[in-house]
Order: sequence, then structure tokens, then C-alpha cells
Amino acid sequence: LVIGLCQVAVTFVIGYVIAVFLGFSNTSALYLSTALTFRSTIIVVKLLADKHEIDSLHGKIAIGLLLIQDFIVILILMFHSSLLNNGNFQALVISTLLKVVIAILIVFFMSIYVMPKILLYVAKSQELLFLFGISWVLTFAVVLNKLGFSIEMGALFAGISLASSPFHLEISSKLKPIRDFFIILFFIFLGAQMLFTITSDILVKIIALSVFVLIGKPLIVMMIMGILGYRKRVGFLTGLSMAQISEFSFILAVLGASYGQLSQETMSIITFVGLISIAGSTYLIMNSGKLYDKFSKYLSVFEKPVIRNPDEQGKKENYEIVLFGYNRIGYSLIKSFKKLRKKFLIIDYNPEVISMLISHGIPYKYGDASDSELLDELNLQNSRLVISTIPQIEINLLLLEKIRPLNKKTIIVMTSHQIDDAFKLYEAGADYVIMPHFLGGEHASALIENFGTNLGKFVKERVKHIGELNQRRIFGHEHPQHHK
Repeated sequence: LVIGLCQVAVTFVIGYVIAVFLGFSNTSALYLSTALTFRSTIIVVKLLADKHEIDSLHGKIAIGLLLIQDFIVILILMFHSSLLNNGNFQALVISTLLKVVIAILIVFFMSIYVMPKILLYVAKSQELLFLFGISWVLTFAVVLNKLGFSIEMGALFAGISLASSPFHLEISSKLKPIRDFFIILFFIFLGAQMLFTITSDILVKIIALSVFVLIGKPLIVMMIMGILGYRKRVGFLTGLSMAQISEFSFILAVLGASYGQLSQETMSIITFVGLISIAGSTYLIMNSGKLYDKFSKYLSVFEKPVIRNPDEQGKKENYEIVLFGYNRIGYSLIKSFKKLRKKFLIIDYNPEVISMLISHGIPYKYGDASDSELLDELNLQNSRLVISTIPQIEINLLLLEKIRPLNKKTIIVMTSHQIDDAFKLYEAGADYVIMPHFLGGEHASALIENFGTNLGKFVKERVKHIGELNQRRIFGHEHPQHHK
């Protein structure tokens, strides 16, 4: 929340100053700075899902920022439509807040009392479910439009209501082709509004604003996250996901042009900047690991110096077991370490995890597994077992490259979500590769082999499992969402 609000405020102010400096009017500068502030939900989620980084720390932060920004955009669009019809600011604030309350009440009522009854009937047929999704959205959009909302806002609230349905995944998959079709039409419409008589002055403005989006916005996020105590790698990867403008930016530009507040030239500039930033950010996100390796030594300025806690292991001590990444897997492993009575150390770069480790008296070191200097501090050549619960192939390969030449007898256990990556880790010298998605089936198979049809044993295991789940809930563990 802090990162999202600070990023929006800082980006808006800097964007406005740049726009005024480039010669835009105050009204155009306001539209431009607002358009440059937000990023594309569709693109970021798709790319993070393709890279299997939705459940990573930077992926979770990025998704959180998207939610915050989308909520702010909703308020901006509502204020925009109200402002054009009402010049009284106090009345505008009151009317907008009332609209939000009315919309939430409508969504709540329809989602709880109306939609479930309809779904009991229509969910029996995939075709009916598809038609229901379309008709629900259109009906919602029209009804809310009659209450003073824009069509776009009505459709957005319709999507929110559908998200609460147990069939939201099926509805989403059915509507995806239509969504993609209308996205294409939307960009065709934008292209039809663009002016191709680009002068040198317009070209300079496009380049300056594109550089701000592709480089300035990530730097702003890195600065804010560094102040909050995040390591440079998390800040860098999160910042790269900010390097484009949102589809809402285009909607805002279209609305501004339709009301005569934005010239065709300015709208064309926003569109060009959007296309350039979307293309550029796609490259940046897909190659984020390689880019971090190249620029990591220059990024320390965005990272607060680590203040050693008295409980943190700061000296070059020897540990029989070193665990990189405390998460759902690490929680289970620590219980085994304690039973073995081996001296162990946890390495993690999440400040919240570090606070939890401190509160439970677990030996830790705050740092990033991709930091070569950190690895040199750990005396890994004297460790008998090194485990990484980090699924990123690049980080695991770096660990293998650092550890294996130092000690051929060190047992190295890695984690991977992809079969091809697991083979790469084995080839690089890993002794075993954990694949979490396959462990559930193996565990269930072992239970059946050991318990057979003995109800009493299953009841005991059930009680034990419930206790473990309660403990995991206390530690804030959640099962990851799977994305196709």
C-alpha cells in the first residue's frame, strides 16, 4: 500500500513537471501525467505467469501494486465523469463517494442474492454459462450507466461481481476470445486517432516521455522499496514491471479527447508512448534476470545498508546446513534440522520473513541469494548440506557455480517448477531437485501404501495435518495459485 500510493504520487508529480517543461498546457499535462502513472494489468500478469513468478516476492508485490493502481484508476474515472457534469468540488467528492457506496451495495446484493440462484441453472450448460457472462456484464453496465456511471465503470463492477462466483474461471476462459477481439478493436480505434505527421518537436516529446516510463518509473519504485528496506534485486525486478502505461491510460486519453479537453496530437503522443513502453517493458520483464546480472553492481544506491541485528549471524561461522529461502518448504525443513540437532542458517531477503525468524529465535542472515558478496561471506565450503527453495533457475545455477568447486562432497538440494530446469540443475551438479508440484501425489501414494484401508491411521494423520495447517496459517502460509 505504501509503495503503491508513493509511486502514484511521485510519478504523477514528476510526470506533470516533465510535461509542462516540454510545453504542454496545464490540462494536457494533467492528462499526460495521469496516463504515465499507471501500468498495464493484462501485460504484467501475463508475463509474470509465463515466467512462473506470480508467487515470487517481487511478483506478489507487483500484483499488489496493480490492485492498488486499478482502484485509484476507478476513482479517477468516476471523478472525471462527475467533474465534467458538476463544477462544485465539494459536491463532486460527496457524489462520487455516494456512487462508490451505491455500486458496492449493488455488486454485493447481486453477487450474494441474485447471481448464485441464476448460476444453479445456467452452470449446467457451458453455452448458457457463456451467454450468461455476456448478458450479465451488459446488463450491469446499462443499469449502472442509468445511475450516473460510465459504461466502462459498469462493466468493471460487473467483472468484480463475477469474480465472486465459484464459476469465475470458467466464465473468464469463455470470455477470453471476446476480450482479445475487443482489445484488437480498441487498438485499431487508437491507431485511427493517431497523427502520422510527426515533427521533430513531437518526436522529442515521445522520446522524453518514453524514457521516463521505461527508466524513470522503475527507478522511482526501486527508490521507494529501498527506503522500506527491500533488497536491490526485489526492487529492480518489481520496478521493471512498472515500465509501461496502462490500458486505462488509453481510456482516459479517449475520454479527454471526446470531451474536447485533449488534442489529437496529445492523444497520439500518449498512444505512441504506450506502444513503445509496452514493447520495451515486455523485453525488460522477460530478460529481467540477465539485466539484473549486468546492472546489479550499480544498484546498491537503491538499497539501505544492512544494519546487523544482534541475533543475526554476522561473522564467518561454519554451519552444517544452509537453507536459502524460507517459505512453505522451508517451514517443514526447519523441523527436520532441529531433529537432526545440526547447526543451521536461514538466508532470506524478505523483511517480513526476517522479522518472523527473529521472533521465533531462528538463526538467519538477511540477504539475497543472487548476491555474490553474500555467498562469499557464508563459508559454504564447510557446509555439509545446502538447500535452495528458490525456484528461479538463474539463482540456483549461481549457487551451484559457487558451491560445487569449493566442496565436492557438499550435498546440494535445489528446487524447480519445470522439468527442463530440473535437468539443467542435475547437469550443473545438483544432488537432488525438489519439484513441489509432484510431491503431493508422491505423499498421497506413500500414505495409501502405509495405511491401506485402516481408518484409524487416517484419522490420526488427519488430526496431525489439521494441527500443521493451523501452524502454517499462523505463519502466513497460503497455497500458491496455479496459472496456465
